[in-house]
Amino acid sequence: MDDPMPKRPRRNEGVRALTRGLAILRFINARGAARVGEIARALDIPRPTVYRLLETLEEAGYVALSPSSSLVRVTRLAASLGDGYAATSELCQVSGPVFAEYAARLVWPLDLSVHDHFSMVIQETTHNRSPLSIDRAMTGYRMPMLRTSAGRAYLAFCPDEERRHILEHLTRLGDPADQPFLAPVFLDRMLAETRARGIAIRDGGEFRPQTASLAVPILTGEGITGCVSMIWIRSAMTTEKALETGASPLAEIAARIAAALNGAPD
Repeated sequence: MDDPMPKRPRRNEGVRALTRGLAILRFINARGAARVGEIARALDIPRPTVYRLLETLEEAGYVALSPSSSLVRVTRLAASLGDGYAATSELCQVSGPVFAEYAARLVWPLDLSVHDHFSMVIQETTHNRSPLSIDRAMTGYRMPMLRTSAGRAYLAFCPDEERRHILEHLTRLGDPADQPFLAPVFLDRMLAETRARGIAIRDGGEFRPQTASLAVPILTGEGITGCVSMIWIRSAMTTEKALETGASPLAEIAARIAAALNGAPD
């Protein structure tokens, strides 16, 4: 009688864990940021297993959990796995603890945003923890350049050639809401005032009419890296009071983030 078919060796659990861990890294790197539930569903890996693998990857320095949200991002150490989000991930990592420190002091919500394809995209926020916020789920929200304080701060402090390229693209798009703010008389005044103050203002109901905002640039040796904004309810506070309340803390936050990105101790 022939020998029975030999049983296939059980797959090495260490190899399986490594394969899953690499799949998780690839998924996060491709998305820029992801939540545990998203990873579990997309890769068909049980949620407890995803948590366990993320803990291992975080201990090894390959991923970081946002201090202000449930998002997981890759770190600079994982930059060789892709070219998409290493710089933004580092920005979010150094910004999270600073945001957490200032959130209670300012109370009004804070946003960290970066320029991406002619929009400002929120990467970190304290909307979810601010008792004065009327917005939720803002991480990943895309904001217009001309009608937000973050976009205006970015335009004021980005290189001239980049600004020209952004404005030409917005002109070609022809969004009616942008037209008043593309007028040279508005642009020249807005850019000059923003540079003189070091802070951009949105307070005319041009975007999300219930709120207004201030924004400052994060300036490193490589130029403008992103913007920090404070958002308030227009009916609750004047722009003058908002500047009195938020201008100095926003400048401090941006300076601390820039210093950390430049490698200086906090």
